[in-house]
Amino acid sequence: MSKTNNVSEIPILYEDNHLLVVEKPANMLSQADYTKDPDILSILKQDLKQRYNKPGRAYLGLVHRLDRPVGGVMVFAKTSKAAARLSKQIRELNFTKVYFAVVQGILTDLQGELVHYLKKDRRKNMVRITDYQEAGSKKAVLNYQVLDLKRNYSLVKVRLKTGRAHQIRVQFAAINHPLVGDQKYGKSTNQRRIQIGLWSYLIGLDHPTTKERLEFSCLPPVREYPWNLFDNHWIERM
Repeated sequence: MSKTNNVSEIPILYEDNHLLVVEKPANMLSQADYTKDPDILSILKQDLKQRYNKPGRAYLGLVHRLDRPVGGVMVFAKTSKAAARLSKQIRELNFTKVYFAVVQGILTDLQGELVHYLKKDRRKNMVRITDYQEAGSKKAVLNYQVLDLKRNYSLVKVRLKTGRAHQIRVQFAAINHPLVGDQKYGKSTNQRRIQIGLWSYLIGLDHPTTKERLEFSCLPPVREYPWNLFDNHWIERM
């Protein structure tokens, strides 16, 4: 588990008066919870306060989250107006999210679309597949493309069409291809203390003031497990 509270370990990908885009380290909380472990939101707020010599608390809006074990691109809003406009883009599905995932088994269809209905149990922090008629169920849709196959693993590029909690993890587990290292939805087939094979690769959005379409991306640590299961030639196609 990540215990860093050092902002130097959080690469900044982009910053202006409205946006802060960073590479979230794997195994770091997106925001504080009952564990009181370091979280990226608090660390970045403290950094803004120090860098800009702000009196009181620095504002930083959390407009989306990454699950604790997942690293990669994460976007924050530096003003409440930017936060509201980014949240609107997310609701209107104008906020592009692309991930890389390593799943167990060989996917026979090299590209496809997964459609399920999901419901979250907030008490257990678990999501399950449901019937569309069940109260509280939400439709979840993603597209995937297989980038590489090695032994009994598939490396896939995933584009979310909806943004449900734990969506990628639950949907691939539902088709019997759980993510490598996923202790929540692939516990029966994963060893403990293995890094999850999920990475936030790219986020696209309209700038909250200029309206310019922007994309931010970063690659996973390809020399580390489970990304090192594959040759690096797939990177050239990104």
